[in-house]
Amino acid sequence: MTQQTTLEHPADAPAPGRGPRRRRWPFVLAAVALLAQMAVAMLTTAVQQTPTIDEPVYVGTAVVYQQQHSLRYNPEHPPLGKLLIGAGTAFAHPRLAPAPGDTQEQMGQRLLYASGNDPYRLMLLARLPVILLTLLFGLVVLAFAADLAGRWAGLLALGLYAFSPDVIAHGALATLDVPVAGFLLTAAWLLWRARGRPGRYLPLAGLALGAALATKMSALAAVPVMLGLAAVSVWSAARRDPESGTEAAKPAWDGRWRRVIRIAAGPAVVAACALAVVWASYLAVDPRLHWVTPPDVPVIGGLRGLITDWLPVPRAYRDGMRIQFGFEDDTYRGFLFGRQYRGALWYYLPAALLVKTPLGMLALWAAGALRMVTTRRLWPAAAYVVVPAAVLLLAAMSGARDYGTRYAVFLPLFLAVAAGTLVTLRRPRWARPVTAALVVFVAVSSLRTFPYYLPYSNEAFGGPARTYRSLHDSNVDWGQDLGRLADRLRERYPGEQVWLVYKGSGIPAAYGITARNPLAVPADQVRGLLVVSDSRIDRPGKQLKALIDGSRPVDEVGHSITIFRRPG
Repeated sequence: MTQQTTLEHPADAPAPGRGPRRRRWPFVLAAVALLAQMAVAMLTTAVQQTPTIDEPVYVGTAVVYQQQHSLRYNPEHPPLGKLLIGAGTAFAHPRLAPAPGDTQEQMGQRLLYASGNDPYRLMLLARLPVILLTLLFGLVVLAFAADLAGRWAGLLALGLYAFSPDVIAHGALATLDVPVAGFLLTAAWLLWRARGRPGRYLPLAGLALGAALATKMSALAAVPVMLGLAAVSVWSAARRDPESGTEAAKPAWDGRWRRVIRIAAGPAVVAACALAVVWASYLAVDPRLHWVTPPDVPVIGGLRGLITDWLPVPRAYRDGMRIQFGFEDDTYRGFLFGRQYRGALWYYLPAALLVKTPLGMLALWAAGALRMVTTRRLWPAAAYVVVPAAVLLLAAMSGARDYGTRYAVFLPLFLAVAAGTLVTLRRPRWARPVTAALVVFVAVSSLRTFPYYLPYSNEAFGGPARTYRSLHDSNVDWGQDLGRLADRLRERYPGEQVWLVYKGSGIPAAYGITARNPLAVPADQVRGLLVVSDSRIDRPGKQLKALIDGSRPVDEVGHSITIFRRPG
């Protein structure tokens, strides 16, 4: 049995959904329709949203890569994701005036607002490569699930992926979260296929893993799992007779040693290809690898320091790891279900996912994962789907920054594949109708939030208008609605005094917003409109809380900014 044969069905029995060629067109049309609605959703949000907090840094760094071939900005993240973003910004031919003393945040703002560029056009072009990647990863989701349980399993998985509010929200941004998740899923899928043809798919899996490692440091948590899966894939291939696909006879002792060498060679091939991609991403920016360690890079000791020192990667990558370890050693403020706190809660991500994931999707994720780990025929596939997702989730839960479900955006990819295996259920009879009903519920919940995907929360938590009561930061208000605020003030409140407390990287004046800081004057002077980012409402401080308590809400913008009216 080759890898292309569905796991649940032998080669001589048709898998669910297989049939004459003339029956394939409904499947193809459905897949195209799902991806088309996803593309429309992402393009709409990409056009309407102004820069989120992280985007100016990534976009500015991408432009510096192209124009100056310098690695000095944003070293805490490897270059590949920003090189992809730069593939879009290159069409704008952006101008960036030199200012060597800028921080990376200042450099990003200067590119967008002080160099004569059109920020709307530049941001849209920067986001387009990520949107395209997100759509391509949808095809990986479809193919992976189809390999496991047939084409209709692939369609179910693609439906969940295409309607995921988190994937749409972050797939429409010039950020790194969806690209790294998609590359990791691609690596897992190719490793699964390597069980049938290791010579073809192991190098490709290594390239996909390398792309993840060259995009974001968080992919390092997946390396032991992926290398282990490479060994499992080679072992599985070695156990099968290439002609019949059945288990081969036990080899003699000399054959066993050859098998051990082949199994060890699998992870070595994957690791070598992955390292080649990491090195290539840095060489693409600066072929001479001119890199001087910044003075503020922390010194990391212990096991983490040893790992960092011994990894065969560019010095800039190792310094980026040290910066990330320094971030993890710091203490940050968080917000969950109305409670402010310092530090990190181990259960933050599961709780945030409970809020930010459609209810039907949660049910299908759980059922799909349970199906894989409790069905003997699906156990081999569970190692490639459920195990990487679990390891990545545990790594993300151990992080120091409780800032959003974007740190777990890999789950909608991996667990969509797991949910696809539910099409193999034949009993009880209501299983398939209930599965279909839950998919429809997911689609309706996702479509209702259009085009405000970033602040999405499910119906149990009041929908996107109330997300800020449970979560903050990139879960709801990441600075994305400054342009929408400008339109709202111009249309409904022309000429009124505006007092603004905004959390974001945008510059209000660049969008025509004339506002004053209410925290810089006595409270009795704050009259007119008080406009506050919802993340600041969650953690207001004493002075802002008094201002809010003395005002009445009159409007909201994008479910991320609230407009109050002050008395007097």
